[in-house]
Amino acid sequence: MTPFSLHRPDTVEQALAAFAGDAAWLAGGHTLIPAMKSRLRQVERLVDLSKLHALEGIEHMGDSLLVGAMARHVSVATSPVVKAAIPGLALLAGGIGDPQVRNKGTLGGSIANNDPAADYPAALLALNALVDTSRGTHAADDYFQGMFTTALEDGELITAVRFAVPLAFHYAKIRHPASRYALAGVAVARFADGHRVGVTGATSGALRWTQAEAALNSGGALPAVLVHDDLAADIHASAQYRAHLAGVMLKQALAAIGSAG
Repeated sequence: MTPFSLHRPDTVEQALAAFAGDAAWLAGGHTLIPAMKSRLRQVERLVDLSKLHALEGIEHMGDSLLVGAMARHVSVATSPVVKAAIPGLALLAGGIGDPQVRNKGTLGGSIANNDPAADYPAALLALNALVDTSRGTHAADDYFQGMFTTALEDGELITAVRFAVPLAFHYAKIRHPASRYALAGVAVARFADGHRVGVTGATSGALRWTQAEAALNSGGALPAVLVHDDLAADIHASAQYRAHLAGVMLKQALAAIGSAG
């Protein structure tokens, strides 16, 4: 790890002022710190967000559930507000990683990193979420732009995510036994005007499964597999297997929504 300066601001304003030059935000640090230790990532300045308690709030606001960017996974998983508004989102957060990851990792850190197998991106897409930042708001459909790539500009700080509260929501995934990342994960949300389906793990980045949405909203036959030009393949699962898993997870998510009414 190369030398760097560490800044630990107390407010968002101080954090934005501290971000200068070759800098990086530090939230949970599960990706950034290992990358720095292995010298895959080198920065001159780290801005530690751990004291920004104003970004930890969780609030049900009308037809939206607002979750602060620094809300930890365990907070989302155990929040009575989340369980009342979108219980499936609490279940998703409770299935991220292991207890150490859930007690340190944050919502904002996860979606800023945008790992192609992370769980939250599928939920943001299915729940038609809005990502609030220091410079404005990004719709989830425009925010995720491929592997480890988002609409964020350099120095732009995520402050909160606003999830649309659905009639029903569930996320189902086949997880890697060690990392708990999704080999394939599918999030399904039912709204008054139809369904939205988000997929993670099966391709190079989270995406809307529009074919599944069209089938659900028209009463047509559900796709058995995910058809996509950029299916992921590695030592853990082939592209064909991930495409198949997506279809299985879609059915599981829909079964859970059905049982929940």
